[in-house]
Amino acid sequence: MPSLSFERISIVGAGAMGAFYAARFFEMDPHCVSIIAGGERYDRLRQRGLVVNGKRYDLPVTGPEDSSPSDLILVAVKHHHLPQAIADMRKAVGAKTHILSVMNGIQSEEQIGAVYGMDKMLYAVAIGIDAVREGNVVTCTSQGKLVFGEPDNSMLSERVKALKVLFTMAGIVHDTPVDMIRALWWKFMVNVGMNQVSAILDAPYGLFQRSRSAQDITQDAMNEVIAIANAKGISLSKREAEEFLPFLQKMSPDGKTSMVQDIEAKRKTEVEMFAGKVVEMGLEMNIPTPVNHTLFLLIQALEEKNKMEGVQGAESIAQGA
Repeated sequence: MPSLSFERISIVGAGAMGAFYAARFFEMDPHCVSIIAGGERYDRLRQRGLVVNGKRYDLPVTGPEDSSPSDLILVAVKHHHLPQAIADMRKAVGAKTHILSVMNGIQSEEQIGAVYGMDKMLYAVAIGIDAVREGNVVTCTSQGKLVFGEPDNSMLSERVKALKVLFTMAGIVHDTPVDMIRALWWKFMVNVGMNQVSAILDAPYGLFQRSRSAQDITQDAMNEVIAIANAKGISLSKREAEEFLPFLQKMSPDGKTSMVQDIEAKRKTEVEMFAGKVVEMGLEMNIPTPVNHTLFLLIQALEEKNKMEGVQGAESIAQGA
């Protein structure tokens, strides 16, 4: 058995993914997990709890200033909420704390590590999870798998071994690839394609399972990530973009990417960390990224449209009053 154990777990971010993992840990041991939240989120979670797959969970909620050091912090927030999350977890980070970010993108580990130390960080991506959130209600028909570990897992570290035991006990499907950085970029490639194109088309996975046109534009966006990854020495290939299609067929046809959910709920998307980051890296490395440049502008336009409709709706309500 590993010498490490994770008896105190804090979740930062109670969206679809954070809520799902919080529920799994709570089912394992109701006393091991709590959610760190401040302000209105603190009040809402305390009053309404979380409903995951039809079951209500009244998880312990801790304010940022009331937190104490945890063995494991799982970060599951949107990109634009990360600075606040880093501040909120301050008192939960102790000398023996390990931090696992399940956020999208390729930057969160370094951003958190810049504040608390890269020695505390583990890398992770959630692959194939189809959790959908509406208010405090989360539905998840497929948890996919949590891929995590050190940058190099050719020999498993003690903390990775301990986390594998924890995830097994919690019923969290997981994997530890030898090359974790490559796995991180593979998920980034998929997100850049699927999340963004699905948001523009306002389409569930079912369209991408049937439409060759949707598949082609998705792969075009992915290919720009592959070109950048290769220039950085990361071994992704166009074959892997094509092999994503069989994986896609396993998803629920009615399932939606997180970016579709954001657009539908008129929330801020993560386009800056997807197309925005691809375009930024492309400019730095002199690699053309016309597809992602176009996707970036289209999604920004959708966000602006949502804002305009929100303002118009508020004005209509005020006039009616």
